[in-house]
Amino acid sequence: MILQMTRPVQGALRQVRKFEIGSNHLANVDTPGFKSDILSFDYLFKARLTHDLTQGPLRTTDNQLDFALNDEGFFKIQTPRGIRYTRNGNFMVNVDGALVTQQGDTVLDDGDAPIFINGDRVHVTEDGAVEVDGEIVGQLNVVTFTSLDQLQKEGSSLYVYKGDPADEVAPPNVSIKQGALEGSNGSVVVEMTNMIDYQRMFEAQQKMMRAFDETDSKVINDVGRTL
Repeated sequence: MILQMTRPVQGALRQVRKFEIGSNHLANVDTPGFKSDILSFDYLFKARLTHDLTQGPLRTTDNQLDFALNDEGFFKIQTPRGIRYTRNGNFMVNVDGALVTQQGDTVLDDGDAPIFINGDRVHVTEDGAVEVDGEIVGQLNVVTFTSLDQLQKEGSSLYVYKGDPADEVAPPNVSIKQGALEGSNGSVVVEMTNMIDYQRMFEAQQKMMRAFDETDSKVINDVGRTL
């Protein structure tokens, strides 16, 4: 029965992994720019995780330092660990006057330099030009890649690109909405429904394991008495 037992065990482990991913989706349902994960398995049942990069809904905030990407692309960010990318445009100004993320990482312009906000009135055009008190001070660096499969989540709404840096390109369409944030592309209703299904499938696999275990016990005990 060992071979038969491995099948429900593998099935249960897959449901556990799906449940973990669903829980993460629910935990980040209010995280700006969050993208859901897609779990799949190859013919050897090896897990493969990809990202659902479809557009999330836009939510108006009226904060002049909030920027939502209404099309493809990522904001380019400088962190202590190197260049990173994000869809979360919930920015602020640090003590030096530079535009940064909520974690303090520098938002880069199209020349990979910081953008300084030394003024009161900030206006960002749809294509990313940054104006402060009527004067252009920089251009938000919005990029995409020839191979999005090489993007990996790193936490804090950041992505790291594992491929060739030369794959970084300007998106054909840049659409930035100031005073708004892109919401998560996940759905509470969908995720809750999926998690109920995962739980039921896990319980079904458990029942199969118990059945195989009881069969093994009966065989061992009955055969032992007969001999």
